[in-house]
Amino acid sequence: MFQNLHRASQALKLQHFNLKLSTMRYAINIFNRGYVTQQEYQKDVERNFKDLNFHVAPDLQKLNPIVIKGENLTIEDVIQVARFHHEAHLTTDKVIQKRIIASNNYINKAIDEGKAIYGVNTCFGALAKKVLSAEEVYLLQKNLIWDHKCSIGKKLPTEHVRASMLIRANALTRGVSGIRLELIERILKFLNADLIPVVRQYGSIGASGDLIPLAQIAGAITGLDPSFKVTSLIGEIDAHSALEKLGLKPIKLGPKEGLALMNGTSFSTGIATQCIYEVDRLFSLVLHVHSFFIQALQGSIQAFDPFVHKHKPHKGQIWVANKIFDLINDSKFLDDKVSSMKEDGSKLVQDRYSIRCLPQYLGLIADIIAQARKRIEIEINAVTDNPLIDIDRQMIFHQGNFLGQSDAISMDQIRHSLGLIVKHIDTQIALLVAPEFNNNLPASLLGNPKTNISVGLKGLQLCANSIMPILLHQGNPITHLYPTHAEQYNQNINSQSFASANLTWNSIEIMKHYLAIALIFAVQSIELRTFAEFQNYNVRAYLSSKSIPLYKTIYEILGCEMSGKKPLIRNGYEQPLDSYVHKIINDLNDPNGSILNLMV
Repeated sequence: MFQNLHRASQALKLQHFNLKLSTMRYAINIFNRGYVTQQEYQKDVERNFKDLNFHVAPDLQKLNPIVIKGENLTIEDVIQVARFHHEAHLTTDKVIQKRIIASNNYINKAIDEGKAIYGVNTCFGALAKKVLSAEEVYLLQKNLIWDHKCSIGKKLPTEHVRASMLIRANALTRGVSGIRLELIERILKFLNADLIPVVRQYGSIGASGDLIPLAQIAGAITGLDPSFKVTSLIGEIDAHSALEKLGLKPIKLGPKEGLALMNGTSFSTGIATQCIYEVDRLFSLVLHVHSFFIQALQGSIQAFDPFVHKHKPHKGQIWVANKIFDLINDSKFLDDKVSSMKEDGSKLVQDRYSIRCLPQYLGLIADIIAQARKRIEIEINAVTDNPLIDIDRQMIFHQGNFLGQSDAISMDQIRHSLGLIVKHIDTQIALLVAPEFNNNLPASLLGNPKTNISVGLKGLQLCANSIMPILLHQGNPITHLYPTHAEQYNQNINSQSFASANLTWNSIEIMKHYLAIALIFAVQSIELRTFAEFQNYNVRAYLSSKSIPLYKTIYEILGCEMSGKKPLIRNGYEQPLDSYVHKIINDLNDPNGSILNLMV
């Protein structure tokens, strides 16, 4: 009953989510296409929106489950299962199922024939020197899980574990790992029943896969011991109780099955998937924030004209320029004549670099995000354990697909980019608060020019300044810091993919705090610009049409009325700034929050 109620509660969320997926995929298609003119871009937008209804699921009951078959899973598929509790089912394709069975049969046959196979009838790593007895072969898999039951630190969010379970099941479905169908189905049964093993944040160096985190899943789904814990809708329970809820009993692992369950990059990839999804949406929000700042600073639209970027046609640069052009092009605060020059003696003829070079600066980051997305989607559909079985040639391959280098480098690059993004925003805020640079806005964006006792948004700027160095520091790479001595020098290169993914997730959470502050600066600055230009606060009459929805949403989240008679922050004592910031942070952290669901 609880399960059905929980799933039913996701129906409306999934409708909105599917709408966002269709527009996100559209944006990616536009991005990957290369150079497009502003006119072509707008036509594509209009065409795409006509087709959106074909992608929106009307209700939960009519949504088909995600079918896993070892390939073609997307980041959005993983998000639907991980965050929105969409069901995942093993394919009924007989060819795929036969391959899974055949790989399992190969292992059993090889054992009977006395072949030496790593991790099957030998021990692991630097200890893989001796062929084991028949009894030891079965004890080996059980002991492997026990020996890696040492996950420590804070509990990972359940959506990270759900993502990892789906990715692990998908990898095993390719039929080259020697595992039984039943164990793949067990992973999915736990997942669909929302019985999620407890996994903690430390324990993997991303070399022989994520052994320690994946051991928690292996121990739980097999019912190895009640000390393996599982979260459920009624709280944390032990693994045996979870099996009882599913009508299952503990299962004895066969040769290689413990290794197949544990040896892989599924946790690194699962967390990286969550990071890519969040960064996609946050990057769109960053462009919206910049569009407010450009309008408040009365920048020029020249730097975003398609003519400029066809002569330096990096895909990300073109995409960012088109997006900003689209966001600001009908603003009443800006001169919409591309050919015009600033002739006011108090203003620069051209904008400072943080505006003029915005497409070039953020465009490369857009490229990095797009490249990381492609690499992560390959990992989602990859087999990452060792050894692998080629049924067609009746061969076994000892190799290194378990190295999480793609996840690690991608997350290092993303995390570094987050620091660069925030540093860029910080330069814009610095311009906004300084009268010598902000084109006649009040110092520190003071909302009440008649007061002598207020410092405007000075404190809020200091708060933002305190966050920026943390993100820049965390943007340093971790992939080069691997211990060469790991596991008797067997894992003497290792990716640190799990650590990199977790650090990136932490940076994303910190970045949301910074963006919450930036949004208050965006609203305050555009309201003060409205008063400076038009002697009123009726912002919606002058703000670009694409900026108005975000402007209205911020007011709704803060629970404030747009009176048109004063700015958001007039006197500091009239509202608690920390409360305002936290309301926005809470919305950004909500998977169904208003702000990020505006982003396309």
